Amino acid sequence: MQTYIKGIYKKTIFQSNDGFVVGLIKIKDTNDQELLDYIDKQFTFTGLFAQLNIDEEYKFYGNVIDNQKYGIQYKVEKYEKIMPEDKDGLIIFLSSDIFPKVGEKTAKQIVDTLGNKCLELIVDDYNCLLKVPKMTLKKAIDIHDKLIKYNESFEVIVYLTNLGFNMKDSLKIYNHYLDDTIRVITNNPYELIDTVKISFNKIDLLKKELKINDNDERRILSLIIYVMKNICFQTGDTYLNFELIYRAFKYVYEQEITEESLLYYLVELNSLGKIIIEDDKYILINYYTYENYVADKVYELSNKKDEVIDNIDIKIENLENHFNIEYNDEQKRAIKQALIKNFSIITGGPGTGKTTIIKGIVQLYKMITGYSYEKLQEKLVLLAPTGRAAKRMSEACSFKASTIHRYLRWNKETNEFGYNENNKAPAKFIIIDETSMIDIELLYNFFKAVKNDVKIVFIGDYNQLESVAPGNALKDLIESDIINTIFLKDIYRQDQNSYITELAYEINEGELQDGFLQKKDDYNFISCNNEDILKTTCILAKKAIDKGYDLKNVQVLAPVYKGINGIDNLNKTLQKIFNPKDNNKNETYDADIIYREEDKILQLENMPDNNVFNGDIGFIEKIKNDEITVNFDGNRVKYTKKDYKAIKHGYAISIHKAQGSEFEIVIMPISNEYKNMLYKKIIYTAVTRAKKSLMILGDSKVFYKGVYNVANKQRKTLLKSLLINKIV
Repeated sequence: MQTYIKGIYKKTIFQSNDGFVVGLIKIKDTNDQELLDYIDKQFTFTGLFAQLNIDEEYKFYGNVIDNQKYGIQYKVEKYEKIMPEDKDGLIIFLSSDIFPKVGEKTAKQIVDTLGNKCLELIVDDYNCLLKVPKMTLKKAIDIHDKLIKYNESFEVIVYLTNLGFNMKDSLKIYNHYLDDTIRVITNNPYELIDTVKISFNKIDLLKKELKINDNDERRILSLIIYVMKNICFQTGDTYLNFELIYRAFKYVYEQEITEESLLYYLVELNSLGKIIIEDDKYILINYYTYENYVADKVYELSNKKDEVIDNIDIKIENLENHFNIEYNDEQKRAIKQALIKNFSIITGGPGTGKTTIIKGIVQLYKMITGYSYEKLQEKLVLLAPTGRAAKRMSEACSFKASTIHRYLRWNKETNEFGYNENNKAPAKFIIIDETSMIDIELLYNFFKAVKNDVKIVFIGDYNQLESVAPGNALKDLIESDIINTIFLKDIYRQDQNSYITELAYEINEGELQDGFLQKKDDYNFISCNNEDILKTTCILAKKAIDKGYDLKNVQVLAPVYKGINGIDNLNKTLQKIFNPKDNNKNETYDADIIYREEDKILQLENMPDNNVFNGDIGFIEKIKNDEITVNFDGNRVKYTKKDYKAIKHGYAISIHKAQGSEFEIVIMPISNEYKNMLYKKIIYTAVTRAKKSLMILGDSKVFYKGVYNVANKQRKTLLKSLLINKIV
């Protein structure tokens, strides 16, 4: 049964341009047991709306959520306006802001004259209003027209839902186009892809209803863009060549098409401003915009005059005394350059002291500025792409750190950032860790949000995996030679005999020694058949827990989801070992997946309002009425059925999802099933996730081939050449 609340809309707290509203409703009725105590009280709600009017009655359908930032709210999925039927309600409605020329006295006269069905009578024929004392023809027509206009939005919403759009998309479309909605839909529904971010697949499902043929030019142009976007996300490229587009397009287009015809359509898209064509580079306009903007900002920052800091070398000596540490020359240079340059990059592999350098930069900035704690929190900002990386950064530096999305005030509902070109972030100095994970779109939004006089330090290991989304930002920035970059080479861990670190460097250099098959203090390679990988993985994980390690810090990493030894099956099997069925533990289902209290959970999406981010790991604390409460290090987040897509079991996770995280023990199965997905960067990234112990199991030949597989091609991006061209 779907829950609802019914009541009077009392106040707008926030409203975005696309109709997202946070407001207060005075609840008159509800079938939600949790809200019975709130009848006759005001309650916060959120959702997308076509139109809401103060003091009108609505029925909202949805569910209660506990927002970590704003508290308990009612999240509205769909709604109805309730037209008043009693005399008092009709008088309030007719004297509301909808009818600015109708006061309470006139409203009472209308109801007294026409009765409780007056609204229906007015819609049918405005002449009925002429029976009301002192009513003029002009005023009667005005009341009629405004009432028709008031009803119109819901008629359009009904039209859109009847076409096949869900309520959320219908509201997005109407809020963007208003009275023009039906004209746009009938003229070119594919326009909605760009304007309100409705997917191509959703629009294409309507082509029969709207009498659009497969070979309709409007559809073909949109299909080309759809294909190009998909290729970019599969490859990470920001520009494509003609041959690749042609092959991919022929695969999805069910009609014959020649190269000449496709080229004609690409030129047409170029004239429409949707793609840029340069030689054999076909570039979606958004990626062209992102990379050019980033190149301009980077060039501008890199060419600003260095800051003069008196006696900086002496200050670094004082820093060494403060931490009772001795920096090597590379680290001193990195700390110094971070403070005097406007934009610098520090890159290095595991154990080269990147975290030590961040701590030094933060402390030296405190010493130099002398800022109060409050001002320092505003002016110095530590960021990372993932929640776990931000937490590690914060713990290491004893200073608040945040994800980039959270700091930029990303709104998941609208996909907009609160800090942007019109509302700049106040930071004066920003340090970002794990920058190899940053895609070009996020980097573009970051640079749009920061001031021109900001000082920036990027820190990361560009030998790790690239960003999931298109772009190769860190590598492009470094290889352009335009930014001051410090390359950390010396291993700077207390335990310089760590074989994990040695193995990582061998993998990166492509010089794997036979030692990878020999047991070490912090490493073991266990040879086993493909059929025994699942069983052996479980045995190793169980042994680690039995030795007293926390399940959160024992992590199985694999590169693929499907198959006997894939992540999905690993999770099902590991769940049976670490959290078997128990009559004292509540469960819920999502298709064939069982979620059980005390399960280890991986967050898959950024949810900044709940302070939980892609890659965070927590444990199910409670399951009640299909609502899952996950505890992420004291931050409790609730998920209803429709939110289950944001989580997954976390006993085994992908190597991509592990990037930006570290675990005390990493168990890495190597199966024949993985061979098409094993290459140097992904193995290097997995190995460098382990802090204390790394256990690899499976086929040593598959591992060896993976290390020497550099076939994952270089991403095709513009940023490097754009930067180089600025200094040529």
